[in-house]
Amino acid sequence: MVSVVFGLLTACFFASSSLMSSRTVKVIGSPSSLAWMMLVGLVVTTPFVFAAGVPEQLSASLPYLAVAGIGNVVGILVAGYALRVGKVGIVAPILATEGAIAAVLAALAGESIAPIVAFLLMVIVGGIVLSAVAPDPEPLEHERPLMAALLATGAAVCFGASLFSTGFVSDDLPIAWVLLPARLLGVVALLIPLLLLRRLRITRGTAPLVVAMGITEVLGFTCFAIGAQYQVAITSVLSSQFAPIAAIMAYLLFKERLGRTQILGVVVLVGGVTALTLAA
Repeated sequence: MVSVVFGLLTACFFASSSLMSSRTVKVIGSPSSLAWMMLVGLVVTTPFVFAAGVPEQLSASLPYLAVAGIGNVVGILVAGYALRVGKVGIVAPILATEGAIAAVLAALAGESIAPIVAFLLMVIVGGIVLSAVAPDPEPLEHERPLMAALLATGAAVCFGASLFSTGFVSDDLPIAWVLLPARLLGVVALLIPLLLLRRLRITRGTAPLVVAMGITEVLGFTCFAIGAQYQVAITSVLSSQFAPIAAIMAYLLFKERLGRTQILGVVVLVGGVTALTLAA
């Protein structure tokens, strides 16, 4: 029951973050949006890092923390560009493949891929292709569905590598230390340079959104970590359902409509991710 509750909470937090990101990146751009979000996340995370103290396994975990941090930051940055040129209903389901990618990476690291896993990977790829090339009944201004799908796929790979690395250290480190690298990297490598170059942007309308994004992302990862301590598979499957939640909310809030073939692609994609997460 715990994994179900926290898996659903993870999905809701990630869906909320994706929806808000789709608005902010169109106004202030993906770099500024990410920079402010990571600053908020760092402010939220730092007190818990100090409270937890320096863990004994920190030195051995540093390589994995570096990959986790870089994968998360680059993934969010690329996902922001995808949301600038594509609909939430297309981009979010592709991003939701991050858990499946992490599972495949784990399998490749120590095991051969089972035939069912290979088949489900083909199903997921088919869902991505359908979503990307299907005709759009109501395209957005400056929309580029194929580019959005390619960018979202790249972001999902980055997220998958981040989750894969996080899995190696999640049992050895407090959750605050797992969250710290991406937020610290985002501030040092992105926010500070943008500030020095006077390219860091913010508006009155986007300010509350980036604050909420930083908080919901931290809450999403925290809920996922708690749920995964009980049942990883159930938590992963339910957290990946942020994709249909985001698509439905985008329709209700932003009137983003998908065509029948696009909806079919999303259904195939979400179904394939769910099956692969359970099978891997």
